[in-house]
Amino acid sequence: MTLVEDFSLLEKHGFKLLPYYLAKNEADALKAAKKIGYPVALKIVSPEVEHKTDIGGVRITLRNEEMLRNAYKEIMQNANGRKVDGILVQKMARKGVELIIGGKKDPQFGHMVVLGLGGIYVEIFRDISARICPLVASDVDEMVAELKVHPLLEGARGKKPVNKKALEALVLRMCRFMAEEDIKEMDLNPVVFDERGCDIVDARFSR
Repeated sequence: MTLVEDFSLLEKHGFKLLPYYLAKNEADALKAAKKIGYPVALKIVSPEVEHKTDIGGVRITLRNEEMLRNAYKEIMQNANGRKVDGILVQKMARKGVELIIGGKKDPQFGHMVVLGLGGIYVEIFRDISARICPLVASDVDEMVAELKVHPLLEGARGKKPVNKKALEALVLRMCRFMAEEDIKEMDLNPVVFDERGCDIVDARFSR
């Protein structure tokens, strides 16, 4: 399945993704940004790139056409001959705490879900909590309490706590999705949470 097909399937199952468009060229990207509304982010879409930021394949907070044109050219140069399926133009996410919500199908235990610190440092800090599906809301609360970063989610240094209902709903939805579609592995990373809700910035899964 293509990235757009993957995203469409997620939306069909109730996942609310940031507005996006897969651009095939610079002109497409400019049209998409105008339709979505600035600021936007650009991300390389390539089967030969696992970590987009490592090769300079992501540009964020692009506020106008000039910034977008420059960012598009930089990303294509950084691709350095790799196969590029397109450039994802995406609405910028809210500011907040970045989490990863992942899952996989274990041969022995079935589907499992993981919650933890997200973003580009997820593999460095490995601050995660895991449970076997299906879950209830109280399971998600326990997972949050097990994280080293849980003070950030509860509201630290004068900031408001993240929206726990949105977090619980997303984790439970992921468990249902993995079971219904028999997903082998899945990551929503990062998902940015604040007191109002969350934005799913990136998603991938395999069946």
